[in-house]
Amino acid sequence: MKDEDNIHINWMKVALEEARQALKEDEIPVGAVLIKDNKLVLKEHNRTRQYCNPLAHAEKMIIDRILSSEIKYLYDYTLYVVLEPCVMCAGMMILSRLGTLVYGAYDPKAGAVGSVYNVLADKSFNHHPKVIRGILEEDCSALLKDFFQNKRNI
Repeated sequence: MKDEDNIHINWMKVALEEARQALKEDEIPVGAVLIKDNKLVLKEHNRTRQYCNPLAHAEKMIIDRILSSEIKYLYDYTLYVVLEPCVMCAGMMILSRLGTLVYGAYDPKAGAVGSVYNVLADKSFNHHPKVIRGILEEDCSALLKDFFQNKRNI
């Protein structure tokens, strides 16, 4: 295993911790962390129920927060997300010029980075973040599957 792989695994574990915090708050368990120079910049989890806002996705909230700090572009940043981003979040990654996206679980229903559509690879756009898929995929996927299975059984 390469050092880079270990770095991705370690940061995805931090994103999973955020996802578990979302689970404790009865939110869909998606966590995200923003990294620069292998240092944690921000971490967040979904808060759509807490904020009564369907747009309160973990990655959107991170991008909103970092851009509000007067950083205009995110070329040198890596965003780790437990679940493949949706169209909204993928669009924000293009517009904010995110350097790298790393995600765990694929989203066959709403994933916009390869599963349903690949916004980040669309040649119509002028920025294409590097994408690394499937880091700790089984752990990320299991957390989400368990959450939805428990919801259906209630």
